[in-house]
Amino acid sequence: MSFTQGPVNVTMLKLSQKLPENYLELFAAYAAAPLDQLKNDPEFGWTSGRHLMETKIDDQTAICGGHLYLNLRKAERKIPTVLMKTLCQREEQIYMTANETEFVPAKIKREIKLDIIDKHLMKMTPTLTGIPFVVDLASNMMYAGTTSQSQLDDLVCFFFKTTNVEPIHINIGTLCEDLGIQEADLPSVQFSDKKSDDLTPARDFLCWLWYYNEKFGGRVSHDQFGDFDLLVEGPLSFAAADEARGSDEVAIKKGGCPMRSAETKAALIVGKKLKKAKLTIVRGEDIWTCTFDADKVVFSSLKLPEGQEMENHTRFAERIQNLDIFRQAIQAYFTEFVNTVRSSNWLETEKNLQTWALERDSY
Repeated sequence: MSFTQGPVNVTMLKLSQKLPENYLELFAAYAAAPLDQLKNDPEFGWTSGRHLMETKIDDQTAICGGHLYLNLRKAERKIPTVLMKTLCQREEQIYMTANETEFVPAKIKREIKLDIIDKHLMKMTPTLTGIPFVVDLASNMMYAGTTSQSQLDDLVCFFFKTTNVEPIHINIGTLCEDLGIQEADLPSVQFSDKKSDDLTPARDFLCWLWYYNEKFGGRVSHDQFGDFDLLVEGPLSFAAADEARGSDEVAIKKGGCPMRSAETKAALIVGKKLKKAKLTIVRGEDIWTCTFDADKVVFSSLKLPEGQEMENHTRFAERIQNLDIFRQAIQAYFTEFVNTVRSSNWLETEKNLQTWALERDSY
């Protein structure tokens, strides 16, 4: 998925410090190498955000709409699994015929495989994968176009190697730090009388968003961007903090309204918490939709508001601005959540939560 158009998978990060002034030179020094130099091991390198073959990194190729826009490209040669298996079987058959035997020793099998790799690997067309990312140079925010933890690890490590600046994943812990508290300061929210001591604040937050949407309309106000409204929808994924209470995860996808299904109510009552759901955030005519994975704190298939700009760079800048507005809306909802669970009348509110879960309509 690209940041230039359509939905995008997003992990949000903040940089530990400003990029050095010569950051373009640093990225250029680690630009992706020519593919004809690729040998056995996978190779990582930077390309422009426009495509994975553009390895020139400068202010013309790497800056779009005032933002740094690049890909981390991974290139590797692989012998397809089926082809490797077929070539091994052929060579093993030749060995058995030549040696008048019905089996091939493990040592010989390893030698055959290594010989096949040596003979055929360089004939294979390189496979390319890219992880796009944008750095908002004004806010020092980074948006990675992936929700895969392994890809995110590759990106963060190579970014740090290149710039000596660490991208820090925005999760519940960092959101708490921005509010001057620690994650451990948040209570475990109980949505049923099936008490659990497990702390799952990200799931608590998503469940609370659902409750806040249904009971209070889901509106928050932001000092700069005005009022936002929220809708939580299915498909839904529930998980138990305590695996002893039956199946660890329950996915509820089918039916006209998963939010009102009997399975949904049952999951809440037995102590499961919402870990994944579809979010819609609205501000005036602007609409953001995505699937929020609370455990990872990532956003899949995020659709941004339709922009008004036509020129490429200004349209890109508008999309990143809308991405930043979405981030600040999420932070505003989290602030409301923290204020609620840390308020003096929290125990009464928690009882209302449990009543909401127990008495909600279902069919």
